[in-house]
Amino acid sequence: MNLMKIFGTFMALILFVAAKAPERESVASEINWISFEEAVALNKDVPKKILIDLYTDWCGWCKKMDRDTYARQEIIDYVNSRFYAVKFNGEQKEKVVFNGHTFKFVPSGRRGYHELAAALTKNQLSYPTTVFMNEKMEILVNQAGYLDAKTFDVISRYIGEEKYKDTPWMEFQREYKSSL
Repeated sequence: MNLMKIFGTFMALILFVAAKAPERESVASEINWISFEEAVALNKDVPKKILIDLYTDWCGWCKKMDRDTYARQEIIDYVNSRFYAVKFNGEQKEKVVFNGHTFKFVPSGRRGYHELAAALTKNQLSYPTTVFMNEKMEILVNQAGYLDAKTFDVISRYIGEEKYKDTPWMEFQREYKSSL
């Protein structure tokens, strides 16, 4: 047998084995962040809760939350499976149309703010702020400040598993901590 024929047979065998190999489930290495507009559009077709990370470019605690909370694999997996995740710059200049209203940037003070960020925080702008919305785009939780991974995990599970519908927050926290 000549060398080229052996090589060709070997390559065909490799391709055959690769095609028959079971696919590994891919694991996301980061949260699938999308725009607010994308989340609204996706939610119309496939309803899902929405997580909004309100941040600014200058916010040190926002960066820390990205590094220490949103980078944890268990957080990435849970958020990607249960929520449309939105990163929203509270000082962005681009307009956002939602529910027939156009939200825009408002120059104010040294930096200004976006009207949607103000609406999501009930005019209590603070960064970072984590907002959870239900499938009807209603705010369920508006949590200002840095959330470490443990705290974020408890809140996201309370919302993601819809425990807020029938379990008081304090009771859920006790049950969750005792299950660890």
